[in-house]
Amino acid sequence: QVQLVESGGGLVQAGGSLRLSCAASIRPFSSYQMGWFRQAPGKEREFVVVISRNGAITDYAETVKGRFTISRDNAKNTAFLQMDSLKPEDTAVYYCAAGRQWSRRTQDYDYWGQGTQVTVSS
Repeated sequence: QVQLVESGGGLVQAGGSLRLSCAASIRPFSSYQMGWFRQAPGKEREFVVVISRNGAITDYAETVKGRFTISRDNAKNTAFLQMDSLKPEDTAVYYCAAGRQWSRRTQDYDYWGQGTQVTVSS
């Protein structure tokens, strides 16, 4: 059964940091691009970042570039999102996603986690 489980969300003050994890049961994990998306109340789910199968290539949304860092550990079937210099506008439910395509579009991803809440106070 395919399952992606996010963890690591929480409440943090502006300027602080959080590290999100995404544990994936899909096999082989290394065959999938791993992306992070987020959705704030009343807004559509938006792209944050994606990392290639071997971790060599990344693509960040301009809003998080320089502040967020994606990584993956294929031996542990896990993707990570290190979030630094957090801003109140980063507040959202963060979702990890797995897909066969290199894409920024939600519809191009095959599997999704349940999401983890990130709240940044001002």
